[in-house]
Amino acid sequence: MKSNIVTKRIVFYLALILSWQALDFANIWPDQIFPSPLEVAEDLAFGAANGSLFYGIGTSMLRLIIGLTIAIAGGLALGIFMARFSVVNQTIGSLVLGLQSIPSIAWVPIAILWFGLTDAGIIFVTAIGAIFAVTINSYTSVKNIDPTIIAAAQNMGAKGPQLISSVLIPAAFPYMIAGFRQGWAFAWRGLIGAELLFSFLGLGFLLNVGRQLNDVSQVIAIMLVIMGIGMLVDGFVFKKIERKVMSRWGLA
Repeated sequence: MKSNIVTKRIVFYLALILSWQALDFANIWPDQIFPSPLEVAEDLAFGAANGSLFYGIGTSMLRLIIGLTIAIAGGLALGIFMARFSVVNQTIGSLVLGLQSIPSIAWVPIAILWFGLTDAGIIFVTAIGAIFAVTINSYTSVKNIDPTIIAAAQNMGAKGPQLISSVLIPAAFPYMIAGFRQGWAFAWRGLIGAELLFSFLGLGFLLNVGRQLNDVSQVIAIMLVIMGIGMLVDGFVFKKIERKVMSRWGLA
């Protein structure tokens, strides 16, 4: 079954590349506007050969890991407090809902004013873009815990940090994974957007260099790298974690 899905995907992407190449042969648009797959592959090979591609990937991934870690830790703590204390939910909770509607890219101007053109500013945009999605999901996950489980733990003496670490987080964790996954997607988009405007290394920086050089091949090549990393992280990290957690908790 799994091999059948992989085969279908390979055939689909091969067909997509062949269609792309066929459009290039048709000469509908000049190569400066619509490059061929070969030209894009050459740009990728050139970036890999001179090290700029791998350096950009490494820089972006480091920023992502730091920003996402901050978002998950902060969102988890805030979500649990919102679920456990109604006054926090009624006050901070409404603010969180409002802040979630702000696109990550809208935080860039304030990040530049606060942190300047530094890594800290990019990490701030990455974290702030993901933290509210993680917060809301953590709140929902904890609120959906069976109240009898919490009551039983409290009757046995669990309270405060012990109740949170030994009961609330383990009981809600299978459902929190979806929030972490969503947070990763928001963080990744926020990171690339911030790097575009900060023009300070990373994959977003390479995108901006391609724009400045009017090199459409480089722009498309980096976009494909960004898409590929997104698919790999989602498929080989979050989906695997989700399956293992669901299996361990007897939910799959």
